[in-house]
Amino acid sequence: MTSLVLTGAGVVSAAGIGWSAMTKALAERSPLVSDLSGTYPETLPYPAVHALAGFDVRALLGRKGTSCLDRATGLALVACGQALADSGLVPQKRVSERVGVALGTTVGSLRSSSMYSRETLVAERPYLVNPMLFPNTVMNCAAGQSAIWYGLRGVNSTLAGGRLGFLGALRYGSNMLRRGYADAMLVGAVEELTPQTAWAHYLTGSAGLPGEAAAFFVLEEERAARAAGRPPVATLVAMAGGFQPGSAPADLAGRLAVTVREVLSQAGLDPGHLGAIALTETAGPEDEEIGAAVDRALSPAEPEHIRVRDVLGDCGAASGALQFAALLARCGEASGSGGEHAVIAGWTSEGAFTVAVLRG
Repeated sequence: MTSLVLTGAGVVSAAGIGWSAMTKALAERSPLVSDLSGTYPETLPYPAVHALAGFDVRALLGRKGTSCLDRATGLALVACGQALADSGLVPQKRVSERVGVALGTTVGSLRSSSMYSRETLVAERPYLVNPMLFPNTVMNCAAGQSAIWYGLRGVNSTLAGGRLGFLGALRYGSNMLRRGYADAMLVGAVEELTPQTAWAHYLTGSAGLPGEAAAFFVLEEERAARAAGRPPVATLVAMAGGFQPGSAPADLAGRLAVTVREVLSQAGLDPGHLGAIALTETAGPEDEEIGAAVDRALSPAEPEHIRVRDVLGDCGAASGALQFAALLARCGEASGSGGEHAVIAGWTSEGAFTVAVLRG
């Protein structure tokens, strides 16, 4: 089977711009919150949120081509550029058609869709809406702009997976590589924080404070990466996913626990090899039950649990990407001693789930 590796990462979060800023914030475990009350004309339901204060895509990427970008697209562009630079992957005309993008999100830019819809109601005539707003309302705007900006002319897909958005993108990207449709994939996730997303978080009763983030990772075939002089940060050892119909948390917990054991067996591992694990962070009693079942499946091992929400906020689809970045950092730190294995697992209340195993 083709061996897939991660060769670069780019992260933008409430901690700032850069992978190291995120890992430093998580190590310090101090919640990073900002007051955005003066940033938007709309009110926010929270006095402070986990946002990247002062983010200005024009200052980072220049004024040309950025004046009409929504916040989600701006975050994604910066993270994508960082991942390419970190990896050393420079798409050129001959190979750019073999470099693709898979991006997870919840609904794309909720603010853009809301503002465009509002304009159709309050403008003098519905057909006099600002046409420059429309491209940002399309969910795949961030993935499309990332491809245009960096010349990535391969397969391009946006996965609206909610809490499973990132893991869906990672699985999609790995399938593209294993089936020979691409030589490298930029896989990631993005969520913006605006008054619209903050109110959505508040009205749905989601746990914690809302946040925003974008993260991209360069995923490619190991042999090609090493031949090009791009040393792997970690190896994607195995992935699996499924769906447990019904609404009983116990059924989903049991099925997920079995899948975790199966994925570890597929990778030739026992739970004792695990150094860290990242699970969908608790949003209610049901998630606690599911997480406890996964812990029991790994017993007697007690891997370190990687958590990001209390420090960086509930970032929706991007939360999984932040957890993944933290696991990569952990695996990278252990690579000098022969590597370390880590598991990331996510699920939704509807019964979908995905599990992946990394090796440093």
